[in-house]
Amino acid sequence: MNGEQLREQLHSGARVYGTHVGSVGNPIVTRLLGTAPLDFIFICNEHMPTDRAETSALCQQFGALGISPIVRIPWPCARQAAMALDAGAEGIVAPYVETVEEVRELVGAVHYRPIKGRQLREILDGTRSPGDITRSFLKRFNRHSYAIIGIESVAAYDNLDALISVPGVDGVFMGAHDLSVSLEAPEQWDNPALHLLIKDVIRRCRRAGIGVGVHLHPAIFSIAQVQQFVALGMNWILDGADINLTLHSLKQRRTEICGDEAPPAHASAGKKISTCIAP
Repeated sequence: MNGEQLREQLHSGARVYGTHVGSVGNPIVTRLLGTAPLDFIFICNEHMPTDRAETSALCQQFGALGISPIVRIPWPCARQAAMALDAGAEGIVAPYVETVEEVRELVGAVHYRPIKGRQLREILDGTRSPGDITRSFLKRFNRHSYAIIGIESVAAYDNLDALISVPGVDGVFMGAHDLSVSLEAPEQWDNPALHLLIKDVIRRCRRAGIGVGVHLHPAIFSIAQVQQFVALGMNWILDGADINLTLHSLKQRRTEICGDEAPPAHASAGKKISTCIAP
């Protein structure tokens, strides 16, 4: 699925499915993941130490396999978004967005590339309108690009209607970990306030005609809970990460094969590598 098709799916409400790739630098893993039923792949530049060259390689490889590459930039920043798009990203996720100004900056970088500076500011504030030739160029040049904003705090939730009303927003990403901390219920995955917030965001985004999803870690949300989210309209399905899905499967397999025998303790047990991978 290319970016243009995926953006259309986000707005129509059709479901798109993908995962976060953490196995950077192994072309065999990329090739194997390319055989999975994925519509998109999620590459994190916020929590993971993935440099520009690695990001570009992953974008080019998965894009060539017909899997739309999405990059989460380190922070809401037009220049970071432009660099990721130049590297081959189609979707851009801006994390921890809270203001309309941040959203407009992201939309400008994603949908009006390569216009910058005063010209872009005037377009975004409505004091200038691109001519027909420029408008046609922008539509063609950015036809595979889409913008997703991160709703990861109570402040963002309180401002949700204004944030998703900015023209050019294609979807919303919710990070359960940051949301739980902002709610002052850190890592309380069954906290009713967290689930009510997630469900409300899903409903409001679908009413606004944009895609919406929450990072689904298998240790956080049960399949029954995920199905509830989908039934409410969640259609951007970011299902864990290649690494944590493998770990989750290995734990299940060990229990099925070895029974309740306790696994050996490891020195790394309990250490968090990244909130992007581990809850």
